[in-house]
Amino acid sequence: MPGGVSTPVRVLGIDPGLRITGYALLELTGRKIRIVEAGVVKSRGETLEERIRDIYKGVREVVEKFSPESLALEALYSHYKRPMTAVLMGHARGAICLAASLSGIPVVPYAATAVKKALTGNGRAPKDQMQRAIQNELGLKTYPKPPDVADALAIALCHLYTFL
Repeated sequence: MPGGVSTPVRVLGIDPGLRITGYALLELTGRKIRIVEAGVVKSRGETLEERIRDIYKGVREVVEKFSPESLALEALYSHYKRPMTAVLMGHARGAICLAASLSGIPVVPYAATAVKKALTGNGRAPKDQMQRAIQNELGLKTYPKPPDVADALAIALCHLYTFL
């Protein structure tokens, strides 16, 4: 990372999901990256509307508590065999974007392949390679868990590597 920054910069990475949304707040100071907070927002709602509400409220709480400068979000991807998955994820992403927008936080989307390439050099890196990369980059003793948190960490790291 060239130069680094002297004023701390906070980035919230989010891996959207209708049941479990992973989030990770990273702070960059100089050349040092640290995890401020990482976890999941669980949606317990039965209907789509209740899930969207839960995601919105959970992300809004994280945003209000930690005031990130930006929010990095996994971009929507649709496989031609499962187009409904993209439609459902679009709902989760909408709730997340609304929470960020109402707090004045810019949202930057990243394709999964771009995240993988930024961390491993391979846009098609398997999960275990990504886990190792995140573990090494952040100096963690074990792989980050659950996978939703690991993905959120990867998205936040990608954003820091791309823009700073």
